[in-house]
Order: sequence, then C-alpha cells, then structure tokens
Amino acid sequence: MWTPEVIWMIVKGIGETLYMTLVSTLLGYLFGLPMGVLLVVSDKDGLSPNPVLYKILDVIANIVRSVPFLILLIVVIPFTRLLVGRSTGSTATIVPLTIAAIPFIARMVESSIKEVDPGVIEAARSMGAGNFRIVTKVLLVEARTSLITGMTIAIGTILGYSAMAGTIGGGGLGDIAIRYGYYRYESGIMIVTVVLLVLLVQLFQTVGMHMASRLDKRK
Repeated sequence: MWTPEVIWMIVKGIGETLYMTLVSTLLGYLFGLPMGVLLVVSDKDGLSPNPVLYKILDVIANIVRSVPFLILLIVVIPFTRLLVGRSTGSTATIVPLTIAAIPFIARMVESSIKEVDPGVIEAARSMGAGNFRIVTKVLLVEARTSLITGMTIAIGTILGYSAMAGTIGGGGLGDIAIRYGYYRYESGIMIVTVVLLVLLVQLFQTVGMHMASRLDKRK
C-alpha cells in the first residue's frame, strides 16, 4: 500500500490542504475584517451608528453562517465555475471556503473589538482622534491579542471545511480520505490523513497562541 506514488500523493495532499486553508483565510480576512469593523462601527453603541447598514451586514452574516458548508459547496458551483472555470480541485475549493469564512471571521472580529475598554475609546476621542484613527490606532491595536486568537480558531475551522470539500473532489487530504478510506476501504490511508489533519490543526493552534501570548500586554 505504501508505494512511492501513495507517499507522494499524501505529500501533495498536505500541500493542497495548506494552500486551500491559507489562501482562503487570507481572502476571508481581506473581506471579513472590514465587515467586522463595519458591524462594530455601525452598531447602536458604535462610533457611527447606522441601523440600516448594521442590519444588512447582520442579515448577510447570519444567512451565510446558517448554510451548512456541504450545501454551500454545491450551491456556489455555478459561481465557482464562473470565477475559476471549474468546480473541482484545490483552487476551485477556495471560492466556497472564502465565502464561508468571511461572515465567520467578521463575527469573530466584531466580538474581539467589542472587548476593548470603552474608556480607551473615550480617551482617544478627548484627544481629537477621528473615527478612522480610533479604529486603526486604538480598536485594532487594543484587540490584537483577541484577533490573533480568533484567527487561530478561523484557520482550524477553514482547514476542517477544506477536508469536507473532499466529498466533491475538492483536493487535499480530505479528498484522499474520501477516495481511499471510504470508497476503497483502505483504513491505513484514512488513519494517516486524519492524523495529519489533527497535526496541522495543532500546529496552527500552537503558533497562533504563541503569537497571541507574545502580544498580550497584560503579561
């Protein structure tokens, strides 16, 4: 069973899993971070309350997060084909992964920023800081430890989603586990892919928590 071809397939699967996870996380934060900030700013107790904007963003986040990822994979197939020209493979899987990640990340960013002491915001206002400066120089800086912790959780969640994408040929370790562990009953390969997925999650968790600990001003 453990031929050079199988070993290379698993190594390639690790690379595809990391590719899907990291690119989807990056794109998720590219859109999810601003969305989370807007949710905080436009809230009724935010820097610039805007009930209409908050309600729109709130509904979008709730709707997307309510759709199970396996269903989302199928629903966005036409959109995925439009963007990348295909619906299977690691690059195609990045599209639904990013769509699922954006509202999840936005909610985590919103939660992290709302943990910032209101007194710090008032102090910045008293010194004449505008909303943009308060967001970039106060809120995001003060919430950085929580934001990194949230990013660690987000990466682990997205990695888990990437494994689910194996059910429709999404590539990576999940695809290997489905094709060999489920369809061909090769339990050895299934166990190895599961162990590798667990190790990857633990790696991201360890690195993320170490970074958060280093940036925690309370220590």
